[in-house]
Amino acid sequence: MLLAIDVSRGGVSGNATANGGEMGVPTAEISSDSIPVHPMGIKPLGNQYLVSGPTARQSLGLFGQLPDEVILQILEYLDIPSLKNLGFTCRFLYAFCQLDELWKALFIESSLQPPAWKGSWRNTLLKLPTGWRARIDCSDVFSDVIHRPFACAHVALGKYSRTIPQANQIRRFDRLDYNDFAHDWSSKPFILTDCIQPWPAYKDWSIQELKRRYSNVEFRAEAVDWPFSTYHEYMFNNEDESPLYLFDKTFAEKMKVQIGQDTGAVYWPPECFGSDLFEVLGEERPAHRWLIIGPKRSGSTFHKDPNGTSAWNAVLEGSKYWIMFPPTAQVPGVYVSDDSSEVTSPLSIAEWLLEFHKEARAQPGCVEGVCKAGEILHVPSGWWHLVVNLEAGMALTQNFVPISHLADVLSFLKDKPDQVTGFKRNIENPYDLFVERLKAHYPHLLESALEELDRRNQTKKRKWEEAIGKNNDIEDNAGGFSFGFGDEDEDEIP
Repeated sequence: MLLAIDVSRGGVSGNATANGGEMGVPTAEISSDSIPVHPMGIKPLGNQYLVSGPTARQSLGLFGQLPDEVILQILEYLDIPSLKNLGFTCRFLYAFCQLDELWKALFIESSLQPPAWKGSWRNTLLKLPTGWRARIDCSDVFSDVIHRPFACAHVALGKYSRTIPQANQIRRFDRLDYNDFAHDWSSKPFILTDCIQPWPAYKDWSIQELKRRYSNVEFRAEAVDWPFSTYHEYMFNNEDESPLYLFDKTFAEKMKVQIGQDTGAVYWPPECFGSDLFEVLGEERPAHRWLIIGPKRSGSTFHKDPNGTSAWNAVLEGSKYWIMFPPTAQVPGVYVSDDSSEVTSPLSIAEWLLEFHKEARAQPGCVEGVCKAGEILHVPSGWWHLVVNLEAGMALTQNFVPISHLADVLSFLKDKPDQVTGFKRNIENPYDLFVERLKAHYPHLLESALEELDRRNQTKKRKWEEAIGKNNDIEDNAGGFSFGFGDEDEDEIP
């Protein structure tokens, strides 16, 4: 349970200063299940039952009839001046209008030029001084909607990685050869600890070194393109519940670096994974490699990698916590549409860990592990995974098609064309293109994969027929009530 510990607020009173704020000191992350006091004094909703006297919500007028969730949705429609001015109407709305997620959305919608980061989205948009924080006392504001993002941003996520049960731990090896991978490990997660050390990228790259070399180069961080100097400032000076994650697929071109086995390459795919069959597509292959950089708490919520591919993730700096489930698992707190095209999960990694981690850890098939700098993790085709940075870090990742999962990729491209991603727009049928190239380069592998798909389909058909036959037997032997539309000459059922 999360508790807001009430302590002296160091001279903060109910009166605003002349400019309505002060230069704030970042709130430190804590290591227990309690959370620090909100800098404005805002408390969870349940705390209002422990106090007597009026609360700020009583000053809302007609707005007071609306749940906090509805108020938040209304505020999401406001522009920058409206959101700023509404906050001056009463203390409760002032607290709401300080929510940085509202200002983050406004910043992204505004398509502003790369900013000078000021420590928060609100400060950046309104061009306030770095570190400026509201000084109005909101200790009579009780709201889970306002308090929850702050709570999630300050929960110590590292505690979830320190007590991994022995049965859940992702297997670790120094190295692995291709035969072992192909025969025993292509469908299982694992971590290699002595694999990427020869890479120049591992030896020479660091977050600070990239800032020195590529300060003015723009990289993609989710919905924004920022110079690395700006993103670097954001990395080490933000309190976002879900920090922006730099995830750039064109980093090699931007950094002018070589990848592969040629002389001067900064890294190359590990040999243990064997051939990447998507290479037959050449320049027409979908996006498949990314530079990943992020602050502590950043990461990815539960997902499967695109197009049925496998992947590896090599950590150059920092450490990442992974929790993974087999393809057919029902991951707690993750809801998937019937055709698997839509995945719904909590808004943040912290929220999922708080609500569902204990239940998920006890589920059969769950595996967990921490991948540290100098290590590489294998993500098998179709596996669910969540990953979070335990500290600021940098990694390289690449999706690939191993021989052992060629049938899975072909099945995905053929049966789920609306979910295929990463291909250029002029490629109308990725499945046909891939089959054509495989025929030219690896006809025997294509033939084997198609035979495997046929066997799978026959198995599914047989199971379906057995199920239908079993149901028919039950119906034939059953007496009493039966349902049907009836013949034309039967009386209509009223």
